[in-house]
Amino acid sequence: MRRVIVIAVAGFSLAGCASFSWDAFKPTPPPIQVQLESTPPGADARTSVGPGCKTPCSVPVTAPDSGFSVTFTLPRFQPVTVPVQVVRIPGDFTNSGSTTTDPNPVAAELQPAGPPPKAARKMMKPKRPKPPKAAGGPPPAGSAFPDPTQAPPSSPPPR
Repeated sequence: MRRVIVIAVAGFSLAGCASFSWDAFKPTPPPIQVQLESTPPGADARTSVGPGCKTPCSVPVTAPDSGFSVTFTLPRFQPVTVPVQVVRIPGDFTNSGSTTTDPNPVAAELQPAGPPPKAARKMMKPKRPKPPKAAGGPPPAGSAFPDPTQAPPSSPPPR
């Protein structure tokens, strides 16, 4: 029975060693300072990994292995997204290695947005001509009757 218990304990001990990783001893990479610039200045710059600021500025970024992007926004301008690559230079026994970004500084030129859409214009009704003035004024030119209140003399119906 002792033999079974010793084998079971040894098996559990070895199973724990199998899940051990040497990555636990690697230090976390230090943050990289990334300079952000825009034309015109004053744009809001936000990285896809979190930090952001108002340009021109510098932000610390813990860079992922695959790179990240920076989006620049400013009112009345079209937003711009710039991809950033992370370049890792491995170290050796005498050098610890380094990490940089390409491009650095990250710069963007924002283009003005188009004019705002115009509001739909109201359709205007055509103006109606004013009716002629009633009695009291001079008769209109070319009128056969001097007074518009008088009716023309009636002629007898034809026989």
